Amino acid sequence: MNVRSILEQKGSDVATVGVDDTVAQASAQLRDRGVGALVVTPDGARIVGIVSERDIVRAVASHGASALGRSVGSVMTSEVVTCGTADTVEHLMTLMTERRIRHVPVADADGRLGGIVSIGDVVNARVRELHLENQALTEYIHQGR
Repeated sequence: MNVRSILEQKGSDVATVGVDDTVAQASAQLRDRGVGALVVTPDGARIVGIVSERDIVRAVASHGASALGRSVGSVMTSEVVTCGTADTVEHLMTLMTERRIRHVPVADADGRLGGIVSIGDVVNARVRELHLENQALTEYIHQGR
């Protein structure tokens, strides 16, 4: 199973935010959209960063309530790890574990935003994969009787 199949299941909609938006605006969007991260983009296509709940907590811990008035650009992670649609679930599991990240934007060959995959999406995909494998093995065993 690969990223393309995950996006076919969940869709390619991505919650985004501008670099000059405030942390308060980003926090409200995280809450309202029910997501854990927003891709930071000036135009909906070019990825310049990602801001997660973790980034916001770190900013509040460092700057107190004034962090909410800061720009997203001042708290975002600017070195964004991305993946492509051909990447496998196993690759994403390794990437997310090694880099300790929970959200990976999907980019095309030109680096344009095409979706986002969360750790929950990866787990769900792996569970579906294991279920299908189990079902196939069970059918194979019953055919042999």
